Amino acid sequence: MINMKSLLLSVFLVSASGFCLAQTALPPLDKSPMDMCYYPVDYPVLKIQHKSDAPLIARVIYGRPQKNNRNIFGDLVPYDMIWRVGANEATEIEFFRDVKIAGKKLAKGRYTLYAIPGTEKWTLVLNRETDTWGAFGYDAKKDVLRTDVKVITRPDIIDVFTICFEGTDKNKTSLMIAWDNQEVHLPISW
Repeated sequence: MINMKSLLLSVFLVSASGFCLAQTALPPLDKSPMDMCYYPVDYPVLKIQHKSDAPLIARVIYGRPQKNNRNIFGDLVPYDMIWRVGANEATEIEFFRDVKIAGKKLAKGRYTLYAIPGTEKWTLVLNRETDTWGAFGYDAKKDVLRTDVKVITRPDIIDVFTICFEGTDKNKTSLMIAWDNQEVHLPISW
C-alpha cells in the first residue's frame, strides 16, 4: 500500500514543478534575430546528406537588423566610426583553417568582425576579442587584420541586413555584406 507521506510528497513535487514552470517567462522574439552562414554554402545540410566532402572553411554568426524605413548609412550607422556589423552581439567569424584576406595571412580561429563604413569604402576589421556586445568595448590594440573594400551601390534596397558567402571556387570565396543600398565583398582564399 502507498505510504501517505510518499503520496503527499509526490503531489507536492508535481504541484511545485508546475508552479515553477508557470513562473518562467520566455524571452520575446528579438527584433534582430541571430543568423549563421557557412562556406561551403549550406555546409551542415550538405554534410548530413553526404552531398559534399569539402571541408568547412568558415562560419559567420551575426544579428540581422531591419531597415524599417530608416536612413542606415551615415545616420543609424555613422560614417567613419566603428560598427559591430549587424545588431546586438558583435558579428563573429570563425575560420577552420588558415586563410588569406587581402593577401594577408590569418590563422584559423574565431574573430569579431567590425567595419568602419564610409561613402566610397569600408574598412573591415578582424579583432581577437570575442563574445562581446556591440562595439562599445572595441579595442583597436586587439585588431589582427584591417583591409579596405569598395562600396557597391545596389539598384535595389535590402531591408534585412544580410551576410553570406559567394562563389564555389575550391580555393577562394567572398564574404558579402549587404544592407539598405550598400554592399561590400571581402575576398578570402586558402
